[in-house]
Amino acid sequence: MAGTVVVVFDLDKTIIDLDSDNWLVDELGFTDLFNHLLPTMPWNSVMDKMMNEIHAKGKKIEDIEEVLRRTPIHPRIVPAIKSAYALGCELRIVSDANLFYIETILKHHGISECFSEIYSNPGYVDEEGRLRIRPYHDFHSSPHGCNNINVCPPNMCKGKIIEMIEGSLGKEGKKRMIYLGDGAGDFCPSLKLKEGDFMMPRKDFPVWKLITENRMLLKAEIHEWSDGEELERVLLHLINKIICTEEEEESQFLPAAETKFQQTPHEALPKAIPVPF
Repeated sequence: MAGTVVVVFDLDKTIIDLDSDNWLVDELGFTDLFNHLLPTMPWNSVMDKMMNEIHAKGKKIEDIEEVLRRTPIHPRIVPAIKSAYALGCELRIVSDANLFYIETILKHHGISECFSEIYSNPGYVDEEGRLRIRPYHDFHSSPHGCNNINVCPPNMCKGKIIEMIEGSLGKEGKKRMIYLGDGAGDFCPSLKLKEGDFMMPRKDFPVWKLITENRMLLKAEIHEWSDGEELERVLLHLINKIICTEEEEESQFLPAAETKFQQTPHEALPKAIPVPF
């Protein structure tokens, strides 16, 4: 039954414990240059420019990979991902990092095969051995057109991506979605979730604050988390909740002799996020 569950993860400050761009820039010693460039262009464009500067100073792609492999990650995140995958959930990533970062980190932790799709800014090594970063939405020629301009950067609207995912899932039958994120950019996709879906915002982070201020706009059930240990506990309980509910619904349509569903005891689910109205 878990095949009906699609779990969508953000990367920065969700799967990993910090922002991957900032981590890389700081670890390679280019913080001052980054801070100088940041006010002059969109973040995504800054990072492409930074890669040119980093390589011009003699850093190789291997140096970048080494830093990414050291990216801090809570010890319960990888087991949580592996458990959700083992239960039959379909896992995807929607991230404003870039594909090169994500694939390097997932491969290092042995969880690449857990994810069926990654939606992120293109990141690739060019013919000269330099990392290049491009926008997911080419905002110069084809803006994403989202109205949530205060939370969606010009290079990526995660809400548009969730709508695309929902459209593809609709062709496969009923699917339930669980979305995990932390940043302001994760607010727009939370508005696209439907009744029966779950939103898991990281407590005291920007998306959590936006949700508490706009609770009536969301249809999904909301369950907060603070760290990797709580993420694992809440996520696996929600998956279990969906499985149990759907098996119970199925059992109502089967003769008693054919009913295979058995309720198993488990720890109570954490309460939904308390929010002011």
